[in-house]
Amino acid sequence: MKWTSKLKASTLSATLCLSLYGANAAAEIGEPEIEDLKFGFIKLTDMAPLAVAYEKHFFEDEGLYVTLESQANWKVLLDRVIDGELDGAHMLAGQPLGATIGIGTQAEVITAFSMDLNGNAITVSNDTWEKMKPYVEKQADGKPVHPIKADALKPVIKGYQDEGKPFNMGMVFPVSTHNYELRYWLAAGGIHPGYYAPESGDNSGQVNADVLLSVTPPPQMPSTMEAGTIQGYCVGEPWNQQAVFKGLGAPVVTDYEIWKNNPEKVFGVSKEWAEKYPNTHIRVVKALIRAAHWLDENNNANRQEAVKLLSKSQYVGADAEVIANSMTGTFEYEKGDKRDVPDFNVFFRHNATYPYYSDAIWYLTQMRRWGQVAEAKPDDWYMDIAKKVYRPDIYQQAAEALIDDGILTDKDFPNFGQEDGFRAPQTHFIDNVVYDGHKPNDYLKKFSIGLKDNEKV
Repeated sequence: MKWTSKLKASTLSATLCLSLYGANAAAEIGEPEIEDLKFGFIKLTDMAPLAVAYEKHFFEDEGLYVTLESQANWKVLLDRVIDGELDGAHMLAGQPLGATIGIGTQAEVITAFSMDLNGNAITVSNDTWEKMKPYVEKQADGKPVHPIKADALKPVIKGYQDEGKPFNMGMVFPVSTHNYELRYWLAAGGIHPGYYAPESGDNSGQVNADVLLSVTPPPQMPSTMEAGTIQGYCVGEPWNQQAVFKGLGAPVVTDYEIWKNNPEKVFGVSKEWAEKYPNTHIRVVKALIRAAHWLDENNNANRQEAVKLLSKSQYVGADAEVIANSMTGTFEYEKGDKRDVPDFNVFFRHNATYPYYSDAIWYLTQMRRWGQVAEAKPDDWYMDIAKKVYRPDIYQQAAEALIDDGILTDKDFPNFGQEDGFRAPQTHFIDNVVYDGHKPNDYLKKFSIGLKDNEKV
């Protein structure tokens, strides 16, 4: 569904620093090289920065006239960006990386803007949940202790295996955060999620698998589980809460509990488009930063307004009550068990919008861990790919322009003079494994399940 802005706005200019590395050269953002733009998205709550930038006229403030268009699935969305049918899109963080290294479609795609942190969960069917319950620790009031580890699922899967039946789960795309989070959670519980074997032509991701993972588009997850095709899934909101509202299943763990403040979606464009329209690109990033800030400012004070906006059919199209369940700082694990999760959706705080190299490298380690990257790569390879795809230099230009415009302050952003693109070693994983983006191969060696060193499938 399409709709286009018809209001006019003046263009802005600002003097900015050109480089992430503190160069003294400066330039003024010129007029946008192209004003009429079409951006794609999937119907998920984390497309919110695009909707807000449109509805609050932040795109127009940059002299940009934007059409937003929902896409059928992640593959169609990526292909349309590569083909130039879309100027850019709400993307899975793994998509620009996967395309650049040739997983699926080979193309140079970049990102200068991280759209959010967290926002996903793993949901299981009612039948699976009932079978898991005896293995789940209880609170004094009888409700489950969270986070629930995959250890509780292991005996359920064993039961399927004993009966000669496959245990099937859904995720949204082979290079999606959801695929890697689901695999991470399963492996942390001693359950093998399977390998990809591209060199032998097996891209199912099911080699040696205890659980068979397959792709299901996000809005179809609840109905596919209801039909019994899958016994559970990992997806973004509102499709976990939809399962609760419809009585189809129970979310057992959020990605915040798997990896606290994990990066989720990005705004992606083709490298060719970015080089052809540099001023336009910076202005798009400016508008998206403003939208993300609006979504988180004043302790999420604008979230109810955002919920009403996202419930419109042209955006997410789910009931406002369902969307609000996670967007307003709570999460309902099963009927009547609603808990405070203030950071379930993060759009701006914790430097959520900054495209960290270490975030890119984590995704690349998971591609290697599960065989999508078939052979061992040196640490330098991970860094080189991260720098090709993640563009904090462009982000910095947009951020400094917003500071010059008086819209935001330097306190809203990382210290660009000191920033090296790496988060401090991260400790908040469900299995307590520490991740340091500077040492990807050392990180891979820490896991008992998954490829490391020179191992191949």
